[in-house]
Amino acid sequence: MDPVIRNRPEVDPTDRPDWVPPEVDMDRPNAARIYDYYLGGAHNFAADRRMADEAIAAWPQLPVIMQANRAFLRRAVRFLLQAGVRQFLDLGSGIPTVDNVHTVAQRADPSCRIVYVDADPVVVVHSRAILGGRPGVASIHADLRDPAAVLADPEVQGLLDLSQPVAVLAVAVLHFVPDSDRPQEILAGYRDALSAGSYLAISHASPAEQPELAAQHAAMYARTPTPMTMRTRTQIATLLDGWQPVEPGLVLMTLWRPETHDRTPSRPEDYPGYAVVARKP
Repeated sequence: MDPVIRNRPEVDPTDRPDWVPPEVDMDRPNAARIYDYYLGGAHNFAADRRMADEAIAAWPQLPVIMQANRAFLRRAVRFLLQAGVRQFLDLGSGIPTVDNVHTVAQRADPSCRIVYVDADPVVVVHSRAILGGRPGVASIHADLRDPAAVLADPEVQGLLDLSQPVAVLAVAVLHFVPDSDRPQEILAGYRDALSAGSYLAISHASPAEQPELAAQHAAMYARTPTPMTMRTRTQIATLLDGWQPVEPGLVLMTLWRPETHDRTPSRPEDYPGYAVVARKP
């Protein structure tokens, strides 16, 4: 097992932390907390760790794959900063630990403003506790599938200036949005509401390179409240209607502007997904 996972701090599964809302079922695994576990974080429960360990047993590279996804997020944020963006809307953000958007962005420019969006109440409680009232950063409880409601949220309105470019981040989240929820229309809703010069960053799981392992992984997530819908490169490309991809376009995730120090799978095709950053013209 990956050493980052093995050395992760333990949480007593019999102890219900006081930040966990009573309606949260600690015995049911959750995608955001599983992802936190893969990254080596401590914001997860025993049920999450059991499911993650089961997945790792079948697919030992999973922690490295998830850490590669986080590396893409860092690269994308740094690119967006170079492009002049100082506002970030992180959809389906999960728990903002392990070098997340606000850390990378505000390290470069403390004036950057970031809003994390998640539909899971325990994720939002976690996030607010971690952020601790940090200036320029907020975490809201909202469903990314309703762009109008997200953008009308008082904290979004108070923190982001929608008349200026905003980077919408949909990193490792759209594969939790089924086709029946019309993900292309969801992204179009954000696109149409934002100013020219705004950006969209996506990473998305795909079965193309490792179909058997991807299918097993999707089957595990079917046991959570957020089952997966993996898509081919062609299907992911259809989500980009009205956005103009920047170089190198929609590519295997580890090939998107790689950096030598990134911890990634040994071969690009070992990462079962694609990534892109695109601009609203």
